[in-house]
Amino acid sequence: MGVGIQVEHLNAWFGKTQALYDINITMPANHATAIIGPSGCGKSTFVRCLNRMHETISDARADGKVRMGELDVYNGTSATQIRRRIGMVFQKPNPFPTMTIYDNVAAGLKLNGFRDRRRTDEIVERSLQLSALWDEVKDTLRKKSGASLSGGQQQRLCIARALAVEPQVLLMDEPCSALDPISTGKIEELIFQLKARYTIVIVTHNMQQASRVAEFTGFFLMGKLIEFDKTEKIFTNPSEKRTEDYITGRFG
Repeated sequence: MGVGIQVEHLNAWFGKTQALYDINITMPANHATAIIGPSGCGKSTFVRCLNRMHETISDARADGKVRMGELDVYNGTSATQIRRRIGMVFQKPNPFPTMTIYDNVAAGLKLNGFRDRRRTDEIVERSLQLSALWDEVKDTLRKKSGASLSGGQQQRLCIARALAVEPQVLLMDEPCSALDPISTGKIEELIFQLKARYTIVIVTHNMQQASRVAEFTGFFLMGKLIEFDKTEKIFTNPSEKRTEDYITGRFG
């Protein structure tokens, strides 16, 4: 079973500009939580704070408490260790263009000093199977580069790369925004299957996607978490008028 994420009083800044205000949210284990809201509302910043990617930006900082099981993200755990446990898939697929498909998946393992060849083979195969890509690439694993794949395949390759280091949580920042409808369908199907093993947080502009893949949804507006509840309630009977206005297209 995976672990949930508990966020308490999370604030974030870019220089002197505050991007997140006192976020409190608990995202349950082995479920998908969607983060929705208009552009510039803090969705991506929030997700990047969960695995401390936010602090890689110059002048960016965050404070508050983020717990993932027994792990305290902002107190006493190295960022490297955090990112090993909390995988991330970005908006635009970013395979390493000069590496083969195999080496793309194994990159994180090698970076962490993993040298067992037979075990690496097993992990690469398992990760590609988990990301529903194995059957499409198994014959060209060591011949083709990651960049030779289609956009949808590249995104599934990036998911396989994230899964290879055996994280407990998978963050996805608009993983389908650059993909065609068929590839999007495959990624959504994949999210459904991965929930059994991982806790998933997905940022999406697509409210239909949120309603399809996530059991829970958080609505962000101007750096604040306005409402968090079961997805069905958010979309059919939200507690906040601002949530309703966004869902029904009155703004945003």
